[in-house]
Amino acid sequence: MTGLLNRGTLGSAAIALGMIAAVSTTEAVADTYKWITFKPQGAGDAQAISTQWFVDEFKKRTGDEHEIEVYWGGSVAKTREIPDSLAAGVGDFGDIVTPYFPDKFPLNNAVGFFIPQPKSTLEISDLMEKWHEAYPQFAEELARSNLKAVGFRPLESYGLLCTTPIRSVEDLKGKRIRTYGFAYPALVEALGATPVSVATSEAYEALERSILDCTPIGPALAHGWKYDEVAKYYIEIPLGASFGHLIAMNLDTYNGMDEKNRAIVDQLGRDYAKNYAGELDKTISAVRAGWPEKDVEVIQFPTDELIAVIDDERIQNVRKEWISRAEAAGVPSDEIVEELRF
Repeated sequence: MTGLLNRGTLGSAAIALGMIAAVSTTEAVADTYKWITFKPQGAGDAQAISTQWFVDEFKKRTGDEHEIEVYWGGSVAKTREIPDSLAAGVGDFGDIVTPYFPDKFPLNNAVGFFIPQPKSTLEISDLMEKWHEAYPQFAEELARSNLKAVGFRPLESYGLLCTTPIRSVEDLKGKRIRTYGFAYPALVEALGATPVSVATSEAYEALERSILDCTPIGPALAHGWKYDEVAKYYIEIPLGASFGHLIAMNLDTYNGMDEKNRAIVDQLGRDYAKNYAGELDKTISAVRAGWPEKDVEVIQFPTDELIAVIDDERIQNVRKEWISRAEAAGVPSDEIVEELRF
C-alpha cells in the first residue's frame, strides 16, 4: 500500500511539475513587436543604424524575453501611411515624419514653424522630451490618434546646397529654392528668393537641370541623396536642426506592456537620441572630409544677414499661426518660443 501511495504521490508530483513546466514554457515565450518604417535596412545611415541599435537594446534589456522585428523599406506601410497604420495596430512601433502632418500634429511639429532656429539635433531632441514632460497636451495630441511618442529623431542642422556660390543675401535674390511646409516658403521669400515645391526624390534632377538653384539640406542627407554630385556649393547658413521624426508606439500596445517593460521603452527612447546623434555626427564628418575630392566648396554665410530677416512679417505670421494653435490647446507658448530664438 505504501509503495502504491508513493508511486501515486510521485505520479501526481510528476504531473504537477509537468504542468508548472508547461506554464513556465508558455510564460517564457518571447513577445515579438512589429516596427514599421519607410527606411531601407541597407541604407547604412544614422537612422537605419540607430533603429537596429534600439531593436538590439530592447531585446538585451528585456533579458531576451521580448524582441522587435523591423519591417523595413515601406513593406508594410509607406511614409504617409504609417500614422494611421500604427494607430490601427498594423504595427507596434513606427517612424512618423511629423512635417508631413502639420495639421494633424501641430504641437509635435513646433520646430517646423520656427525655421530658422539655432538648436542642434541633440538640443532639439532634448527640447521635445522636455516639452512632452512639461505640457501633457503634446502627448494628448498623439493619443487622439492612438499613438505614444517614445523617442525623438530630429534631422541634422541644415544649410543650403546650391549650384552656384552664395555669399550674402544679395546673392540669393531671384534664386529658385526648394521649399516645403510653412516656414521655408516664408523664409525664402523674406530672403528675396523664389520658393519652389519639389519632392525630395525629384530634387536631384531639378538641381541638375537648373530647375532649382538651391535646396535646404544637411551634409548627410545631401550625400545620401547624391545631391552633392550636381550641386557643388554648401552654404553654411544656420537654419537649425530640422524636426524630424517621432519614434511612436501604438498606444494600446504601450499601455498593454507591464510596468517594467514600459520603463525599458521609456529609457531606451531617452538613450536613443544620443546614439542617433552620435551616428549622425560620424556620417557628417565623413561626408565633409570627402567633399574636397568631390569639388564641393563650403561657404560661410553671414549669420547676421539671416537673423536680420527673421522679423519679416511673412516669417512672423507663420510663427504666430503655431502660437495661436498652441494657446488654443492650452499650451503657454512663451517658453517654447524663447527656446527657438537666436
